[in-house]
Amino acid sequence: MPQQKQVLEVPEFLTVRELADLMEASPIEVMKELISNGIMASINQQIDYDTAAIVIDGLGYEARPLKMPEPVVEEKESTQQWRRLYADQDEAALKVRPPVVAVLGHVDHGKTSLLDAIRKSNVAEGEAGGITQHIGAYQVSHKGRLITFLDTPGHEAFTAMRARGAQGADIAVLVVAADDGVMPTTREALAHVRAAQVPIVVAVNKIDKANANPDLVKQQLADLDLKSDEWGGNTLVVPVSARTKEGIDDLLEAILLVADETDIRANPDAKAAGTVLEGRMEHDRGALATLVVQNGTLRTGDVVVAGLSVGRIKRMFDQSGSPVTEVPPSRPVLVMGLDQPPHAGDMFEVMESVKVARALVEERRQQRQVAPVEIPAVTLEDIFSRFQAGETKELLLIIKVDVDGSLEPVVNSVQNLSSADMKVHVLHADVGNITENDVNLASASQAVVIGFNVTADAPAERLAEALGVDIRTYDIIYKLIESVELALHGMLEPEYENKLIGSAEVRRVIRLPKIGNIAGSYVLEGTIRRNAKVRVVRRGQVLAENVGVSSLKRFEDDVRDVRTGFECGIGLDGFHAFEEGDRIEFYVRERVN
Repeated sequence: MPQQKQVLEVPEFLTVRELADLMEASPIEVMKELISNGIMASINQQIDYDTAAIVIDGLGYEARPLKMPEPVVEEKESTQQWRRLYADQDEAALKVRPPVVAVLGHVDHGKTSLLDAIRKSNVAEGEAGGITQHIGAYQVSHKGRLITFLDTPGHEAFTAMRARGAQGADIAVLVVAADDGVMPTTREALAHVRAAQVPIVVAVNKIDKANANPDLVKQQLADLDLKSDEWGGNTLVVPVSARTKEGIDDLLEAILLVADETDIRANPDAKAAGTVLEGRMEHDRGALATLVVQNGTLRTGDVVVAGLSVGRIKRMFDQSGSPVTEVPPSRPVLVMGLDQPPHAGDMFEVMESVKVARALVEERRQQRQVAPVEIPAVTLEDIFSRFQAGETKELLLIIKVDVDGSLEPVVNSVQNLSSADMKVHVLHADVGNITENDVNLASASQAVVIGFNVTADAPAERLAEALGVDIRTYDIIYKLIESVELALHGMLEPEYENKLIGSAEVRRVIRLPKIGNIAGSYVLEGTIRRNAKVRVVRRGQVLAENVGVSSLKRFEDDVRDVRTGFECGIGLDGFHAFEEGDRIEFYVRERVN
């Protein structure tokens, strides 16, 4: 009777070294077997299951796919702010409110045309004059039920609101053109919506065009885990035409179905609270703000705080420009009375009095002066300490790679690093350089951006520095995986480098008794600082490095910094051998990962 082969469970991807360890064999032996089958692979190169199975069979074992444990779906705290607004409300007081809908998708797929078609066909009942002013949102009526649409589409605005701690939308409509299919921007928009944990309805637009192919679009959506309900999935995919208005009613019906499943409620008797959609200043009316109420009822005369804006509501106008005195949940309204325009995404709430409101604004202003970044940035180094402190149970990543062939191995490799305690969740993965959209998504979601064989473009780098977003780039896949793995175990050490911030030229050496020589200097570039470190360079040769600044003066005054084009006196700790023409370079230590 033939001896039964030992069965080895093999993951979808693994390196040659890992395969050798699995069989308790030499990596050289494994590489020879690969070569005999026409496959050249280095010891740290990843191979797929099928390739590994050939090697395993050749060395006398039997391969079996590794069954990954079913992910445990943990109940997360909702990112939808309106649920927190009524969290402490009496359950009996909560009533169903109209859904607030954001429309996102690729730039040429007809988002604006679709919104126009919906507005013209289904403007809210009772508004005979139609919409006469732009207030950032409007309501339509379908079979006696209201739906609020945000008419500033785009996932950049959607994510900017999330970055400010708000979430104005209850449901997202993802628009995909039937003649064009899923585009990179479509995948990007989907990543932003999923990160926000907002239910999705897909509108397949332009079905009236001769080259429309809705079935191909449905297949592309299924590849993104948006399987149509017609194909046995859970996503409502609705064919529409903004031009002919075909399918518009079906789309509205789908939105209401999702709204019913989502349980969108509010307490109309509570003090009003919600989200700022827009803020602007007008010459004749002063500060204006468009608000969408998400809990309670807003009334003329209410004292409102929105971000750092405060005031008593003097007048309110609906989408037709008509004055109103009270605004129920989900209804958008333009208000007058704030002392300054608030920012889109600011949360607003009604306060007891102007005095209490101003005290709250002053407290917020002081907090922002102390800590201007409202949402703390997440770096790869501190993820383990955040986990130990109970602040997170997952590492959120945005991954950008150079070519399609690298995408799946990189994503699978980092996801396989998940453990029972700490999950690795890839919010968005795509081909191409790191952009501002990636940084905005990372900022709003507290994620780390990982790049493989790509770079961050200049605007993305500037935005990442401003928002404190951690960007890591790698050109070797095992280094990328190793960094993530070390971060999950709290073993990744930060790296620092010197950053030149300014330089000065010695124009005159000033000799002071009991003190030593001072360099009378002219700042050539940048800004030189009292608290920086310096190096002294003479004709290309470094005479001193990592030297502290003992004094920095403008005339007789001690100063903290001096900018380009100004003269100053510089004294250094332990170095006095200045000569005219010496260059003094100022630098600071900055963390690079």
